Amino acid sequence: MVAIALLGTDRRPLSHGASGRAAPVALLDAAAVATVRRRAGVRPAPPAPRPARAPEDPRPALPAPAARRLATLLADRSGGSGSGRRGSSPDLMELLPQWLAAANAHGYAAPPQALPPLLDAARGRTDLRPAALAFAGPRALWLARLNPDWRFALRVVPGSTALPGPDDAEAVRRLWQEGLFAERVALLGTLRARRPAFGRDLLSSTWSAERAEDRLVFLDSLRTGLSTDDEPFLEQALGDRSRTVRATAAELLSALPDSALATRMAVRAAACVTLDRTGNSPAIAVEPPSACDLTMERDGAVATPPAGRGERSWWLGQLVEAAPLGTWEERLGGRSAREIVALPVADGWQGELHAAWCRAAVRQGDATWSRALLGSPAAPDAGGPGAVSLAERAKLLTTLDPADRAEWVAGFIATHGLSEAFQLLGVCAVPWAPPLGRAVVDALDIARDAGSYPWSFSGVMGLAERCLDPAEAARMQVLLAVPDERDDAAPGAGGYWAEAFQRLVTTLRLRAAMADELDATSSSPPP
Repeated sequence: MVAIALLGTDRRPLSHGASGRAAPVALLDAAAVATVRRRAGVRPAPPAPRPARAPEDPRPALPAPAARRLATLLADRSGGSGSGRRGSSPDLMELLPQWLAAANAHGYAAPPQALPPLLDAARGRTDLRPAALAFAGPRALWLARLNPDWRFALRVVPGSTALPGPDDAEAVRRLWQEGLFAERVALLGTLRARRPAFGRDLLSSTWSAERAEDRLVFLDSLRTGLSTDDEPFLEQALGDRSRTVRATAAELLSALPDSALATRMAVRAAACVTLDRTGNSPAIAVEPPSACDLTMERDGAVATPPAGRGERSWWLGQLVEAAPLGTWEERLGGRSAREIVALPVADGWQGELHAAWCRAAVRQGDATWSRALLGSPAAPDAGGPGAVSLAERAKLLTTLDPADRAEWVAGFIATHGLSEAFQLLGVCAVPWAPPLGRAVVDALDIARDAGSYPWSFSGVMGLAERCLDPAEAARMQVLLAVPDERDDAAPGAGGYWAEAFQRLVTTLRLRAAMADELDATSSSPPP
């Protein structure tokens, strides 16, 4: 019948067709009979065991307007046009992470009908997974065990609702002994946040039996609640078989200024960096270590430098990075961090020394040193004496409180514009503080007046859509009109800018509506 259908009944007649019926109709009748015969002949398979009931989710139900909004966000698959021009419509999928964060902050449970599309969205976007699985709750793991497409949920940190409470010692130990790897990681993280000593003791009880890659992940969990009580365990981990585990243990110990490792590193670093008073004005003299001995390696120093780095400068950077920053105030004449950073460094060692201080300030979370190394945002080189790259400046900013961070970045944008601000904006708290939001909008307005196309600022525009305070929408109304084109402007640039600002304003209003929907008091299920 397949051959007849391909060739046509006029070229190959149907030999067993019903008499008196047209050949095409007879062929379709024969195909229908064959289909029914095949289906009727299928033998039923043995019954599979019924799945266990899905666990209950005790969290309050999502308000109906917010549930409808979630369905709209999950149904959107636009993701932009793939070209520079994005149109004036908001990109709903880019709003989904923010919606999930807000829903989790309210403590809502996901509607059951939203779980499949939510898991599908998280499957395609790894950045969504932590928030999506926290919102989906215990039923996400239940579904993941039934559908191979969602098995990623079993390897990602599940929501805390699937974990026993830190005070249920028996359930905690049972999950630690028998749970999936992701569940054990989540359990350790929860314990470190609430009962850090219990979490450390639990890890210590199975440490020698864990795989090296698992030991590394578990050890990293000790960053939460890190204290001097963890020092004996971390000192033991310095002798681990895995080099990466040893390096992580050394990094954690160096973040404890009073640890024995930090003291050892301070002695080594202080021997390399001194105050030179022989010249007309004080300067910093540097004499890098001549060798990397076994004791340095045990304390986390890597002997072999990466390609393109000299050995002695590589060793120096590791020592200074691991030494407590308080070492230098005493070592360099009682000067403050700002005064130390301002001192000249002899023989071209300033870049290496300041870069190591940058890494130390980030590791130790020292806002005072970060401020000194960042310098003034209005400086001509757009950074302080130690900030040798935008990436380093962004890391230093993370140690400042949100208000200081926003103030520094706003000053940077006001002086240098948006061309180098993308990385710095990415570390600022959301929503952006009013001074930072105004600085970004003003810089975009200046870029528009310059007559270029908006596509070179698409990254900043995308951040603004997600991070600007929705209250800024009212102030941006004047930017929606198409400006008069200058003679030297790119053709049609004004229209494209008006379109981009229209998308930005529409997105901000949509974010405001999303927040109002999540704050609704009604918890009735959506129709």
